[in-house]
Amino acid sequence: METKKIIDESNLYIMNTYKRFPVVLRKGRGMKVWGTDGKEYLDFVSGVAVNILGHCHPKVVMALQKQAQRLLHVSNYYHIEPQIRLAKLLVKHTFADKVFFCNSGAEANEAAIKLARKYAKENVSPDRFEIITAENSFHGRTLAALTATGQEKFQKGFEPLMPGFKHVPFNNINAINDSITDNTCAIMLEPIQGEGGVKIPEPDYLKGVRKICDENNILLILDEVQTGMGRTGRFFAHEHFGIIPDIMTIAKGLGGGTPIGAMLATDKVASAFQPGNHASTFGGNPLVCATGIATIETLLENGFILDQCNRMGTYLKERLGYLKEKFPTLIKEVRGMGLLIGMELTIECEPVVKDCLEMGVLTNCTAGNVLRFIPPLIVQKKDIDYLIDILDKVLERLKK
Repeated sequence: METKKIIDESNLYIMNTYKRFPVVLRKGRGMKVWGTDGKEYLDFVSGVAVNILGHCHPKVVMALQKQAQRLLHVSNYYHIEPQIRLAKLLVKHTFADKVFFCNSGAEANEAAIKLARKYAKENVSPDRFEIITAENSFHGRTLAALTATGQEKFQKGFEPLMPGFKHVPFNNINAINDSITDNTCAIMLEPIQGEGGVKIPEPDYLKGVRKICDENNILLILDEVQTGMGRTGRFFAHEHFGIIPDIMTIAKGLGGGTPIGAMLATDKVASAFQPGNHASTFGGNPLVCATGIATIETLLENGFILDQCNRMGTYLKERLGYLKEKFPTLIKEVRGMGLLIGMELTIECEPVVKDCLEMGVLTNCTAGNVLRFIPPLIVQKKDIDYLIDILDKVLERLKK
């Protein structure tokens, strides 16, 4: 009755912007979460790629508690020690020289769009404002990020959209070349399309894009909101492809479960932002920066978790490959990198997600027919075996 009452109140008081499952999650530890009814679930969604160290990792919780006792929030009118420490960590382990902090991936992408336009107008040509993005991409739901997103289903009903964006097919160098004009200021891409169905480009695609940007004095923005923070087995996904961007956006796993985003850039590009050009009241507040520090230090410590991500990602793909062989009429393809893995079905995958939920496993559907697996990077073989056993039963039932 408690669960029903909570859900009824949710429907009464909260705007209907999410299609929620009839579950109220109250507690989480590691790979598991528990509902108000006491039911246990194995979590292969991890807050949509957020809880990279699992639920309530001790180091993240401790950092949160210590900082909460010391200082929750002050304005960015003043220097903030945890913010500086986190920025230093990010600069030390990336291509970037400077960091801007915000609260989400969409906000980070908004900041990147503004920075790219301002840099281009001041350093290349006042006519440069247009940004090329990819079809099937996802960059967020604020208005500029929504316009950058290459999926009409997210944009419907919010027209007119912002001018200054072009969408071209992903993984197609010729399409990018053909779209460049004297107005182009940047190309904005996800190294791997996550919301678009876990689409991985050809090995030389991003190198080709980097070359086009260099030849045309265009900035390269990489949206690593979902692919960053070790998700693909490297600290950031672009490392797999042997390139560096001019601007990069991150969020999701950065805070280990707390709401934080960041936009990173080289000194050359970052210098276009001056006081008053951009801001975020809560961006980089002491509390979330403390959890960000704990998350990065834990993630990179001895390389163990990144190695774990690669090993478990390989194992998960192998086990999903077993299901593909067993159910060739239901499973079209298994693809992914690290622990960002998609299994494309020949049917809509919502029934599979629902059945898995009923059997105690949280999974995720994206692009209509792709089961996306984005578990915490601490996932073990026994967790994967349990997932496969549940999927086996669900697919067998659907097959019949």
